[in-house]
Amino acid sequence: MGDETGWNETLDRASSWSRRWLASLGDRPVGVPVDAAEMRARLDDRLPAQGPPPAQVLDELAAALEPGLVASGGPRYFGFVTGGALPVALGADWMVSAADQDAATFVMSPAAAVVEEIAGRWVLDLLGLPDGAAVGFVTGAQMASVACVAAARRALVGAQGWDVERDGLAGAPVPTVVVGEHAHATMIQALRLLGFGSARAVRVPVDVHGRMRADRLREVLATIPGPVLVCAQAGQVNTGASDPFDEIADLVDAREHAWLHVDGAFGLWAAAAPTRRHLVAGVERADSWAVDAHKWLNVPYDAAMAIVRDRGALTEAMTTSAAYLPFGELDPAARTPENSRRARAVPIYAALRTLGRDGVADLVERCCVLARQASEELARHPRVEVLDDVVLNQVLFRPDGLDVADLAAAVQRDGTCWIGTTAWQGRPALRFSVSNWSTTAADVTRATTRITDLVDALSSPASPGAP
Repeated sequence: MGDETGWNETLDRASSWSRRWLASLGDRPVGVPVDAAEMRARLDDRLPAQGPPPAQVLDELAAALEPGLVASGGPRYFGFVTGGALPVALGADWMVSAADQDAATFVMSPAAAVVEEIAGRWVLDLLGLPDGAAVGFVTGAQMASVACVAAARRALVGAQGWDVERDGLAGAPVPTVVVGEHAHATMIQALRLLGFGSARAVRVPVDVHGRMRADRLREVLATIPGPVLVCAQAGQVNTGASDPFDEIADLVDAREHAWLHVDGAFGLWAAAAPTRRHLVAGVERADSWAVDAHKWLNVPYDAAMAIVRDRGALTEAMTTSAAYLPFGELDPAARTPENSRRARAVPIYAALRTLGRDGVADLVERCCVLARQASEELARHPRVEVLDDVVLNQVLFRPDGLDVADLAAAVQRDGTCWIGTTAWQGRPALRFSVSNWSTTAADVTRATTRITDLVDALSSPASPGAP
């Protein structure tokens, strides 16, 4: 099994299937309705005493799984801000798996450690963030926020003379956490995981676009004694709007013990595009930032960055210690919640090196232009209402007189594209998110045309159900 012939045959099988799958993304149905029972029936759930050859396992696995795979990496998947995988990023990810490096420490993989160092500097440069900030490469924006909030907890509680990593939160001078009413669920989950609790966070009202209101934040902060952690947002999940960072930063800077964190899962990438940078003006004044790479940068899952201005706060919050495992400044695991992990910075490096500064800007701008196109095409239909300005890559809309869930289900069954449901101002709505490098204007028109055709079909008295 370990000889060259065995490796080649097995990897050739995997490569062959991968190429066929990628070639099919442009035309295959985006979402295939396969229920859990059917998927279980397709997979042999008996653990064998002696297994078949590896190539046979891969062939059988591909045949069983493919009907349950969603074409989320394709050009007409608009249900979530998912992105795709740039060819160079996918190739680099294959190399990561082949090399199989544990990226915890420099001595375990000097290559992985130095790639993280360089890719981190590039990300800071592209996003206009402080040169000396620490960058940890994590699984997604949720774990990025966990790392950042842990650093904030370390700094804020430590300033009161309390070692939270050693002594825990019981009896500690716990900071008050302040979030916008539209804070993302993963931001709230990060607070839960770190012992702040979801219900204890103080909610600040938002404006009609979902942005935190700085005037109301001022009122809230006036009632809070002691240390405070303010969590703002770049890219509201439904509208793409960002909080007014300059105004928020002014309020945070006016306090003695305060920390400003920004959940910028996809919206922070606006800083990399000159035409969109104004949307996140002042974001560089924060103390920490969470941003995904597997969304708008279009690298394979999973990849994100936890960025913290105070390097010491992050490393002190994250570093573990063991006699056999000394950590230093060059060790990637000193900046993340994980020790054993893959070298996920390598695809990020490959994507950034291939795209360059101009390519990243063009990727962001192109998706925003395509979102505007989708908004305009949907709005032309008399029974479709676009619910908010398109400032970034999110289109929020609702069909008049139709059940939102019925339309979403019809679109998903049809397979031309994929859109998902959400809630906006207390009512159901639909999201159309553009974040894939391979999406074209023709893909958008094909999708919006089919969506409006289904609106007509569902609105017809002769067609009470979805086509």
